[in-house]
Amino acid sequence: MQGDYLQGERIASVYFGGGTPSMLSSADISDILQKVRGHHSINTDAEITLEANPDDLSREKIIEFKDAGINRLSIGIQSFYDPHLTYMNRAHNATEASQCVGWAVDAGINNLSIDLIYGVPADDHEIWKRDLDMAMSLPVTHISAYCLTIEPDTAFGRWVAQEKMSEADEEFTAGQFEILLDTMSAHGFEQYEISSFCKEGQYSRHNSAYWQQKKYLGIGPSAHSFNGETRQFNITSNPKYIKSLEQGKIPSTVEVLSAIQVANEYLLTSIRTIWGSDLPQLEAAYPGWKAHFMPTIEDLLERNLVFIDQGVLKLTQHGKLVADEISLQLFMDE
Repeated sequence: MQGDYLQGERIASVYFGGGTPSMLSSADISDILQKVRGHHSINTDAEITLEANPDDLSREKIIEFKDAGINRLSIGIQSFYDPHLTYMNRAHNATEASQCVGWAVDAGINNLSIDLIYGVPADDHEIWKRDLDMAMSLPVTHISAYCLTIEPDTAFGRWVAQEKMSEADEEFTAGQFEILLDTMSAHGFEQYEISSFCKEGQYSRHNSAYWQQKKYLGIGPSAHSFNGETRQFNITSNPKYIKSLEQGKIPSTVEVLSAIQVANEYLLTSIRTIWGSDLPQLEAAYPGWKAHFMPTIEDLLERNLVFIDQGVLKLTQHGKLVADEISLQLFMDE
C-alpha cells in the first residue's frame, strides 16, 4: 500500500525499532525483509539494524538474525551496574549486557551500537565512569548516550511527585555529560550528534538520514514517514491499525509542512550534528530567516555557544549543553 511513497528511491537503511523488535523470530525478520525487497530496491550494502534488549539475545538467536539479513545491532544496555539496571526497571543484568556484545562479534556482526543512560541519581560520578570504562573495553563502533528523563505520567514521575525518589540536578547531569565527552574523545569516538558517538566513519546511516532530512517510510503503529514535503504519522492503536489495513486503508494522518515548519525542523535536527545548520539553506527555506535572527546569532556568538564555519552555524562544546535552548531561540513562530 505504501510501495510508491518513496517514489522509487533506493533504500540505504532498514531499521527495526520501536517497542522490542528483538522479540521477533529470525523467520519474522526474514519475511519482513523479503516483503520490503518485493516493493523497494535495497542497496547491496544497506545498513539493516535491529534494536535489541540484552535479555532477548542468545548466541544462537544472534546467528539466526545475521542469517536473516541483520548486519547491525543496536543494543539497549543502559548501564553495566546492576542496581541502576534495577532502578531503571531493566530485565537484564550487567553480565548479560557485555556477554551479548561478544556473541554478536563471534557471529560476524561487527557494526555494533550500544545505548547508555547517564544522569541516574548517585552520590558521585564513579558509577558513570565505570560504565564508560566498561563500554570502552567492548568492541563497539557506535554509542548513543542519553540523559535520564523523567516524564510526569510515568512510574518514575509519580514517584518523584510522591517524593519516593529524586531527580539528579542539572549540575550533576552536566558533569556526567562532560565526562562522557572527554571519555569518547580520548578513545577515538567522534561526537557527530549531541547524543551519538562513533568510531571513524561509523555513523548510523539511519539516524543521519533523519537529521539530514532525507525521505523515509515508517511502517507499523505510531510510525512516522517523511517525503520532503509532507509528514505522515500512523495511529498508535494496534487493533485499529490492523483493522484499517484489512479494510484497505492506511491509518495515518498527513500533514503538509509550511515553509516555517520546514525551516524549524531543519534547524532542530541539523544544529545538533557536526554538519551544523547551513544558513543559506535556512534562508532558502524561509526567506528573511537570517536577517530576522542575526541579532540572536550575534548574541550566541558572543556567549561562545555557537560559531559559524563557512556559512554553517555549529554548536561549541559549551553550546552542546544547552542545544534545545538554542534551538528554541532560533525557531520561527507560526
